[in-house]
Amino acid sequence: MPFTSLRPKIKTILANENDEIDSRLTEVCELLQTNIGYYDWVGFYFANEAEKTLHLRAFAGEPTDHTVIPFGKGICGQVAISNSNFVVPDVSAQNNYIACSINVRSEIVVPLFKDEKNIGQIDIDSHIADPFSVEDERFLEWVNEEVAKIL
Repeated sequence: MPFTSLRPKIKTILANENDEIDSRLTEVCELLQTNIGYYDWVGFYFANEAEKTLHLRAFAGEPTDHTVIPFGKGICGQVAISNSNFVVPDVSAQNNYIACSINVRSEIVVPLFKDEKNIGQIDIDSHIADPFSVEDERFLEWVNEEVAKIL
């Protein structure tokens, strides 16, 4: 896994205060999407608590129509409520799944906490069935901890 080699690169991207936060988030998405073969789409959604919606703020991969997701809808919306990681080995087996692309076979969503509050999440789609491991979860939790430091 390239996780170990990606950590210092992510720290460098996030530490670059010359770039806007959204640019740094997009750069992190691009780094993950281009360096991890089964990360076909990577995005950060952030919560609007008043509206109970998630809003796409940065991503890498194919454009999506799903830029606003209601809490509870799809995998991302469920994570907004559960505050827990959600690994979906086979999206076709989920009845509350929002299809972003016919090529997506699996998904992992990890909540992003700031001051112990779920403020968003990182969402990864893969065109491969069941590629995500516990190592992916721990790595993405670490990514979110690093992102929270700049928010």
